[in-house]
This record gives sequence, C-alpha cells and structure tokens, in this order.
Amino acid sequence: MLDERKERILAAVVEDFIDTAEPIGSRTIARKYGLGISPATIRNEMADLEEMGYLKQPHTSAGRIPSERGYRYYVDHLMEPEEPGEEEKELLRSYISTKSREIAGVIRQTGQILSQLTSYAAIATAPCGKSMYRHIQLVPFGVGQAMVLVVLASGDVFHRLIPVPEGITAYDLEALSRVLNAKLRGLTVRDIKLTLLKEIYAELSHYKSVLDWTFELIQEALQVKEERIYQGGIHGILTQPEFRDVSRLQTLLGLLDQEDFLCDLLSSQSEEQGLSIRIGAEFNRPDIRELSMVAVTYRIDDKMRGVLAVLGPTRMRYRRVAGILRYVAESLSAELVKFFR
Repeated sequence: MLDERKERILAAVVEDFIDTAEPIGSRTIARKYGLGISPATIRNEMADLEEMGYLKQPHTSAGRIPSERGYRYYVDHLMEPEEPGEEEKELLRSYISTKSREIAGVIRQTGQILSQLTSYAAIATAPCGKSMYRHIQLVPFGVGQAMVLVVLASGDVFHRLIPVPEGITAYDLEALSRVLNAKLRGLTVRDIKLTLLKEIYAELSHYKSVLDWTFELIQEALQVKEERIYQGGIHGILTQPEFRDVSRLQTLLGLLDQEDFLCDLLSSQSEEQGLSIRIGAEFNRPDIRELSMVAVTYRIDDKMRGVLAVLGPTRMRYRRVAGILRYVAESLSAELVKFFR
C-alpha cells in the first residue's frame, strides 16, 4: 500500500489526466488540488511513483500520466463510485421502465441510455444461463391441426403446427393450455422433472398425442441459447483522443463487430458478483491494450443473469461509469422481475 501523501498525488494525477488527456506536472497539482505541500515535494513524490510503476512520463516534459498499475491502484483503493444525479436517475428509470413485452427491448433501451450518459460504448447481454418458460397457448388451426405457441422469459416465441386427434375442440386446447401454464410457468429444462411430466400426463391422459408434440417444442425452445449481445453508443468512444489514430480505430471497430469476441469478453463477468473493472493488459490481447471495461451483473430471482458493460479508453471516468452501472443494474433487475409476475 502507498502512504497517504502518495495516494493523494496519484489520485490527483489520475483524475486530472482523465479530465484533460494531458500530462500533469507538480505545479499543476500544487495549484489545483490544495495538498498543502510544495511543488518540489510533489515532484519528488511523483518521481517515486514513477519508479514504483504507478506513473509514467510519455515524453521528455515534466508532466506524467498514470500507468496501468496506477489506474488499477486507483480503482481498487482510491475511487468511490459517483452516484448519478436525480435528473439522471429519472432519465434512466424512464428508459428502463419500458412498456415493451420483450426483455430484448428493455436491454436494448438500457444499452442506449448507458452510452448516452457515459459517452462510451455500452455492451449488454440479455439474461441467460437458464432459459425459463413463460407461457404456452394451443389454438385450433384448420381441420385436424393446432398451433402450439411457446413464449420464453426472454420474450422469444416458438411455434409449430401439430396434428390433433378427431374430436379435440378449441375448448379442449384452452383447457390444456391452462393446465400446462399452471404446472410449468417459470421453470427451466432442469426443473421439469420426470415426476412432474408423469403428473401432467396422468391429469391429461386423453390428450397424450397432443402433449407429446407440445413437450417436444417446449424442450427445444428451452434449450436454445438465449445470450445475445446488444451494443450502443459506439460513436461515443470515437470522440476520445485515443482513437484519432485510424489504424487503432479500425482495430477497435473490427473487434466490436465480432459477437463471439464480445461474448467471451463478458462471459467471465457473468459468474461474478458486483462490479468489476478490467484495464489494458488485463484483457490479454495486445490489440485492445488501450481499452478498459467496467462491468456489472444483473439478476432476476437468482435464476437468470446478464451483464451490463461500458467499454472505453484506459483514461475512463471510472467513478462516474461505476456509479451509473450500479444504479442501472439494480433498476434493471427490479424491472425485469415484472416479466415473471
């Protein structure tokens, strides 16, 4: 751990560089941050911090900027997430509290407002990991046929035409739908045990052939991989001075266009609790060394989870991004619970 004076100087360098994108010198710190020590003392401390690997000198001027190690120390020990203001909270709630009947719509809107408020790229995954059944409807569809509609918690709809025995009426199909909804709502593939299936078949023994087709579609729907990537605000990251270099910008845009890469990037976060921050070399990819990612997991009744993330330069406004993400994750979790009521 650094001593208190070095911590205060490191925090000043990080926060000033985040604001200005310019190297900061000892006189600037003395003038702007009121640390109560002379520029000469600050200069000596900055030299020590550079020797320890927390600061670096980009060129021969006296100014210094944070290293990746400096950013890591800052986010781990010196930073407190910045709570969004009341107007921002209201704006966030208005985006998240959508009337859309699909989870995908809520996630998409959330990504848009995240990018708008942070001016960085926003990435989000829809809830995944345990596909959940939400609703089923069997409706007559011509002579000797019915349409089975299976709705997942994500809002995805699966359908199939199935044959039905002679004598099965619209009333029978509605009764079947009611029983299946009562028995299966909110369950995953793993939750649908053999004993439950036997119970349903015993209760609806006259409709065995219809049940066979219906359960086949339900199983297929619940086994579909639900994870999707939603992006927002790519243009925001393009305004950052770090990406004025055309080759660097092309590399970034190419990566953001690779859904597999983004899924891998967020997959480790989906198992974590709370907020995580990855900086530069921690991605283990030299082509994105200039990036940082702040991510948080949101959950729905401990059965489904997704990830919200903000991707930007290492010179990111970590305090603001972390505070906004925490608030959004809590609000989004509360909103998505409504889909299961």
